[in-house]
Amino acid sequence: METSNSQEPSCVSMKSDWSMDLPQHFAVGHISADLGQSSNSEFTCMSMKNDRSTEEPTRFKGKHTTDLSHDFQLVQSRSKLNLMKFQCLYEGTATQGNPALLNEIYTELYITESGIGEISNEHEVRQIETQSRRAATEDTAIKCNDIFRALPGQDKPIRIVLTKGVAGIGKTVSVQKFILDWAEGKENQDVQLIFPLPFRELNLMKDKTLSLSDLLHVFFPETKETEMFRGEYKVLFIFDGLDECRLSLDFQSDVRLCDVSESASVDVLLMNLIVGNLLPSALIWITSRPAAADLVPSQCVHRVTEVRGFSDPQKEEYFRKRISDQSLADRIISHLKSSRSLYIMCHIPVFCWISAAVMEKMLSEAESGEIPKTLTQMYTHFLILQTNIKHQKDYEKNVTDKDMILKLGKVAFQQLVKGNVIFYEEDLRECGIDVTEASVYSGLCTQIFREEFGLYQGKVFCFVHLSIQEHLAALYVHLSCTNHNRNVFEPITKQSLLSKFKDRFQLSSSEHVSLTEMHQKAVDEALQSKNGHLDLFLRFLLGLSVESHQILLQQIMTLKRSSSDSNEKTAEYIKKKIRTIDSPEKSICLFHCLNELGDDSLMQEIHNYLKTGEIRETKLSSSQWSALVYVLLTLELKMDVFHLMQFVGEHNTADAVLKMLLPVVKESRLVHLYDCGLTDEGCAAVSSALRSNPSNLRHLDLSLNTLEDSGVNLLSAALKDSDSKLEILRFRLSFWATGKKIFSIGAGDMK
Repeated sequence: METSNSQEPSCVSMKSDWSMDLPQHFAVGHISADLGQSSNSEFTCMSMKNDRSTEEPTRFKGKHTTDLSHDFQLVQSRSKLNLMKFQCLYEGTATQGNPALLNEIYTELYITESGIGEISNEHEVRQIETQSRRAATEDTAIKCNDIFRALPGQDKPIRIVLTKGVAGIGKTVSVQKFILDWAEGKENQDVQLIFPLPFRELNLMKDKTLSLSDLLHVFFPETKETEMFRGEYKVLFIFDGLDECRLSLDFQSDVRLCDVSESASVDVLLMNLIVGNLLPSALIWITSRPAAADLVPSQCVHRVTEVRGFSDPQKEEYFRKRISDQSLADRIISHLKSSRSLYIMCHIPVFCWISAAVMEKMLSEAESGEIPKTLTQMYTHFLILQTNIKHQKDYEKNVTDKDMILKLGKVAFQQLVKGNVIFYEEDLRECGIDVTEASVYSGLCTQIFREEFGLYQGKVFCFVHLSIQEHLAALYVHLSCTNHNRNVFEPITKQSLLSKFKDRFQLSSSEHVSLTEMHQKAVDEALQSKNGHLDLFLRFLLGLSVESHQILLQQIMTLKRSSSDSNEKTAEYIKKKIRTIDSPEKSICLFHCLNELGDDSLMQEIHNYLKTGEIRETKLSSSQWSALVYVLLTLELKMDVFHLMQFVGEHNTADAVLKMLLPVVKESRLVHLYDCGLTDEGCAAVSSALRSNPSNLRHLDLSLNTLEDSGVNLLSAALKDSDSKLEILRFRLSFWATGKKIFSIGAGDMK
């Protein structure tokens, strides 16, 4: 397939083509193909004391097409025809750009069976960095079309599947591919009907009261003329984007619905459908980002899968499909591999699309300027590219690029602080954005508009990817300070009153807002975040203050340049924070920030200690320990093996080292802790590593350490955890003390 320039479509779904009409030339294949026999097994979900789900299903017989009523066959045919819209992927809004055929450019994603596990309190970029260290062969891979099929050795039926994955990793594209293969008669033909219901569109009906039957008539008008729920039909509901849900899903509610014609609020309908009160035999597929995966009770979920994005070979496959000039594709792949931070991000398909768009233009047209090496540089180039595309399309401009970017940035920042990745028309109006003009920025702001609903009309907006929202939010905060003398982190009421007073008396602001103070406030806000949702925003914000980025942005707007003195003060403030915070994960974020500012002094100290072998005999400060963690985690080579004794010395006990280097231990596959003087305090750290999600630890050697009962109990409890992936535990000739007696565990490995 040829894709000649960066404006062409990619394999990245912008979730904007769901409402597109089916192109007339698309043909539906094999609609009348035989449908296989489905399982008649029971399903269980004990939430809400529901007892219907423990009964033998009365429906769910997976009829062959020849057994279906004539009316139902018509409904099924129309449904498949309508769902053929998923053949197309669009960049930007559904009304702009040329469609790409999904089957031609689809790259298989790496999907594995998983557990819900603990909810990570790290930014999703850090989760991607951790996952990048896991070998692709460690977990059982599941093809997208097989998520409702049991693996060998599994005999329990699968009714509800929860698929999790970070933003932009490919969850929605997987949903689209599943639906398309069904509509074309290729896969899962034992399913008679599929109902895709994205949460971002269900949100628009949060104030409605209607029955499940009526809800489906709104989204799927072809179902109006059939009594599909009275027949023995196998149906699948797909709820995409649980993290975007603004409905109140209360699974402790006593409201029970058992009749599809009974009216209730949409959240009550969904909750009763999920727990099995409504249509207990229906299949349900829910997708979500990890942070929201626990909104559905675990006892309701029969399988959890995780979309891991592109493996390294799949990254190359994507770029070779996306870029028609193979020599250019080779250059792009080579450059991305040279930057570890960029190549890790390529696990995310959306980032591959961004990188391909930027790099193809820069390398093919021999543009002057530095090729992007950092995330901030890549996203700034992408912003400039999208602005230039707008100019090339010759849209009428009622506002300047700078004004539009500022307004979009304001929306991005306000919604980021609230933790929202989708927003609505009223949010744009509050920021002074004309909705029609906003749609011009189709590469930046995605618009979904279902015109066929009938009962209501509404628009849902989102940025192409969370990272683009974070970059625009950072740009808005930076420009507010440098160009408009405003610190957005100051209390809004105070700023509003001051602004009104100055406007009333026509006073100019003599008080200068310090960039350093704004940076410090941003650092404090990011550190206070419990889930790290401001981490990447902070990296972008600090990166934008570097001179090279400001020169780059001059292409699309006039900037007041910030001084290098401000950045030096910010770097010193960050180092001070590194010395005082206890969280190694937060320290890693701050070192990324120092890297954006070009300050690598702490890292150089650690590199010197590692080169000379003096690390064991050196008494490291807390900031140096944090620097050591950052250096070890950002090495080009994966940390497959961790030897604790390389760092234990006169000034550093095994327990203390283990605690300080815990993030490194969590990302290592083989951890040697033998004969290092480990105590119960160290066992607590080891237990934490075993319970981490995701866990890379496969081989643990605890030989020749004296452990007491409490320490052994901690390890035992962690090993019983279902999320532990440990394969080999070496406890050879270890001892633990109880009172005055010392016991010896027999030699050998526990597997």
